[in-house]
Amino acid sequence: MSPETPDTDTPSGAAHTAAPVSAPGRSAQERPGEPEPAEGLEPAVGLGSAVAPEPAVRLGSAVGPEPAVGPAAEGGRAGADRPRLLRDMSLSAVLAGFVAVVVSYSGPLVIVLSAASAGHLDTAQTSSWVWAVSIGSGLTCIGLSLRTRMPVITAWSTPGAALLVTSLGAYSYAEAIGAFLVTGAVITLIGLTGVFGRLMRQVPTAVVSAMLAGILFSFGTHVFTSLKTAPSVAGSVLVAYLLAKRLLPRYAVLIALAVGVVSSAATSRLHVHVDKIELARPVFTTPHFSVASLIGIAVPMILATLASQNAPGMAVLSASGYQAEDRLLIGTTGVASTALAPFGSHAINLAAITAAICTGPESHADPRRRYVAGVSCGAFYLLIGAFGSTLVAFFAGLPKELVAAIAGVALLGALAGGITGAVKEEKDREAALITFLATASGVTLFGIGSAFWGLVFGVAAHLVLSGQWRRRPAQA
Repeated sequence: MSPETPDTDTPSGAAHTAAPVSAPGRSAQERPGEPEPAEGLEPAVGLGSAVAPEPAVRLGSAVGPEPAVGPAAEGGRAGADRPRLLRDMSLSAVLAGFVAVVVSYSGPLVIVLSAASAGHLDTAQTSSWVWAVSIGSGLTCIGLSLRTRMPVITAWSTPGAALLVTSLGAYSYAEAIGAFLVTGAVITLIGLTGVFGRLMRQVPTAVVSAMLAGILFSFGTHVFTSLKTAPSVAGSVLVAYLLAKRLLPRYAVLIALAVGVVSSAATSRLHVHVDKIELARPVFTTPHFSVASLIGIAVPMILATLASQNAPGMAVLSASGYQAEDRLLIGTTGVASTALAPFGSHAINLAAITAAICTGPESHADPRRRYVAGVSCGAFYLLIGAFGSTLVAFFAGLPKELVAAIAGVALLGALAGGITGAVKEEKDREAALITFLATASGVTLFGIGSAFWGLVFGVAAHLVLSGQWRRRPAQA
């Protein structure tokens, strides 16, 4: 269910600016990523609250001078001016991180377990794989969110895991580990050189927003398709969400989740079985490199991770109004992938679906305080990852209709923001519509998901319709 762009190409050693650009006329206090002038001025707003989404940032647009944010930039500033995690924490942001983790372990992890089964991995190797992707996602979520003051959500590569379901059995586990190691190293190189970011900055804002809307479209419809198989569960979630949004908007998703769990238990759809809780034991596997595994696993894994995960992940941040430094984000996830590959991690990357849960106004009204959702998500990853596959059984016991309904209502605000950004400029609407349709279609070509092809078709339509593909006349 995971199936997540602008970034500031900061020179090496320069202070990173995490603040997204606000709409013209907005005060500095409304810009995400900047320190607050005083404590307690912004009320916490929960998931489902009625807050207008931040305007999307134009990819590649000029950015005016912004106050530098982060440890490297603050230098001699008083510690009281620096945003503090405890002060910025809110129930809505913590809940957003928790919902993101529920969605991750209830969907994409099932594909990882299927790949492990197809590769004939034993229990220890499978537990180590779950540990590695969970710890990698948790550490990068926490580290990058604290470093950038943005809700940076990472996860394991879902299309990469899907690739392994059909290919892992053809190679030895040591060969697969070698391919994972090469995958992480190549993604690190691509990220640190800034090549990926330079390409993404050429994508128009409307196309980015339309891609986000296309990604989230099916999750919105799943709320209603779940009514067919589990009307009491999905219906109770929807009704509880709407009533709570009217009466207690900051707790809308929390109340919907609680009502959904009660409804699932009442209808005997809750099948949670945790026999024992024990810490995971990571298993180190010495990598073996072969040409066959590099061609059969590493090459498609690199393409799928960059195109189907990191590109949408950067787009989600952009559509939520954040300017992310691609070198930092892609490079860090690549390093994490490389370091954890010997323990089974196939690829750590930016998330898209779960990121949308944490980056929108439902996470918090103040964009500067949404980074708490990223920290929360990372903390839950670490907690669950520490116990390997033991606690995964808990999430596997949740009915799929409950997970689909909760994800759908939690993503309504992000979906609305994507649609708004896609149709805002009349001149870009047709290109945005093509992007939306291609992304929402779910088409997979050459092993690469629809989000990437939505970008490709959208950019192509934009170039054709705008005429920008023509050469400029030579100057005299």
